[in-house]
Amino acid sequence: MKTLRDVGIGETASVVRLHGEGAVRRRIMDMGITRNTPVKVRKVAPLGDPIEVTVRNYELSIRKADAEMIEVE
Repeated sequence: MKTLRDVGIGETASVVRLHGEGAVRRRIMDMGITRNTPVKVRKVAPLGDPIEVTVRNYELSIRKADAEMIEVE
């Protein structure tokens, strides 16, 4: 299983599934990260947290823990 955290800088991946439950999953979906959505990793902070991605034509910074909940292909 490949997660968003495993995607390299400059690469684009498609969301397959969201793991997690309740409010955390809902918050990720509210940010626009849903199934079959392309997500491009733009930057990663020096210590790896947060990760800046482009989703639906806007930039979004997410934590490593949240990125691990997003399964991609």
